[in-house]
Amino acid sequence: MQDRDILTIARQFIEALPHSRALGMRLEEMGEGWALLAMPYDRKLVGDPQTGVIHGGAVSALMDTASGAAVLCHPQAGFSTATLDLRIDYMRPATPGQTIRARAECHHVTRSVAFVRAVATDDDADRPVAMATGAFTIERGAQ
Repeated sequence: MQDRDILTIARQFIEALPHSRALGMRLEEMGEGWALLAMPYDRKLVGDPQTGVIHGGAVSALMDTASGAAVLCHPQAGFSTATLDLRIDYMRPATPGQTIRARAECHHVTRSVAFVRAVATDDDADRPVAMATGAFTIERGAQ
């Protein structure tokens, strides 16, 4: 698959998800088996009004979407995916006012399942906000 085709599929995947549009997610970079998505800070996503920290559910959605995009970008994956399992470990609250980025890598693909690792960061990329591992279905179509 050409890089342009992969990019088109990944963008269409993200744009087709109503939650990704509502959360302001955008695809920043991608390659074979990996994707980097960003979610700008938005007060409507704050989970604690006293601190201004983004709700963990928004971070989860970003990591899940980045992971799905990484699967679609993998040369051995198919044209469709869905989350089977996603474990997220929250390391610290994201800094209020900063964009959160999730970089996901599809590191292993079987006949029907893809395995992904992801890291979410804010401007302090050396200290992750959250880390995730997941398993995703893959649909290859008629072979």
